[in-house]
Amino acid sequence: MKVFRAYKTELDPNDKQRTALLQHAGAARVAYNWGLRRKINAYQATGKSPTAIDLHRELNRLKDLPKEEGGFPWMRESSKCAPQEALRNLDKAFTAFFRRCKEGAAYKGFPRFKSRKRGIGGFRLTGVIRASATHVQLPRLGCLKLKERGYLPEADRSDIRVLSAAVTEQAGRWFLSLQVEQQVEDPKPPVEHVVGVDVGIQHLATTSDGQVFENPRALRGAERRVRLCQKAVSRKVKGSRSRQKAVQRLQRQHYRVANLRKDAIHQATTAIAKSASVVGIEDLNVRGMLGNRCLAKALSDASLAEVLRQLAYKVAGRG
Repeated sequence: MKVFRAYKTELDPNDKQRTALLQHAGAARVAYNWGLRRKINAYQATGKSPTAIDLHRELNRLKDLPKEEGGFPWMRESSKCAPQEALRNLDKAFTAFFRRCKEGAAYKGFPRFKSRKRGIGGFRLTGVIRASATHVQLPRLGCLKLKERGYLPEADRSDIRVLSAAVTEQAGRWFLSLQVEQQVEDPKPPVEHVVGVDVGIQHLATTSDGQVFENPRALRGAERRVRLCQKAVSRKVKGSRSRQKAVQRLQRQHYRVANLRKDAIHQATTAIAKSASVVGIEDLNVRGMLGNRCLAKALSDASLAEVLRQLAYKVAGRG
């Protein structure tokens, strides 16, 4: 059967490639913000908003205009896929917003403008994408070196078709997520064994057959370092180089916390999915539980919603 999978790994770009990655991320961010402003203005004026295709055609015309006339000539130096996929993501964001409004959800989630202060972000590329054991070939970016060897599926495999590549930045590091369509055998469930799983704060997950997976409490363990880094940022002059370095140190601390939490969740959910053919999990209203101010911080640190999400797709993937 055919399944969709994503392979995520870290890139090792040189200085020239890092500049090109920043330029592509900037093009995607500017296109998203420009498209959001155009949609808002058009809806206020006519009651209708342009589609992603209409916005992309208009953006292509603006690329030929000089900067003084409101054009974006610098976008010609980047792949056309970066702004095009950003406008498609904008369309998806509006579709989800209107769906939540129709369902009467408490959180509507109107699309927000992307700020460089909240992070560099990323972009998505389509087209001819080839991967080898040590490098990946991306449109307009060329051949980029990989930090992890032999992880991405190579281009000569007949059972895999590469769909797109998403490049993101986090704490000064660049990551590639390769989305592929892969032909796999029908999954065979493991030996018949039914397990119930209880998630919580004290223990990340406890199974009915006695397995206990500890909660690493990643944020609690790094809280002092995060607080010191945050104080260092607040003491620096806004816009200075020293403040930028302090922000980078703070980002690395949050990145470390996220990795510790992610590693514990993946290990626990993979072990549970491998050990049973039927897994019963709680149907928790995590968003409602976060309303308890005494438990909100600990609940967020445990990331219970992510535990349930990973269990659901890993158990289904194993049949």
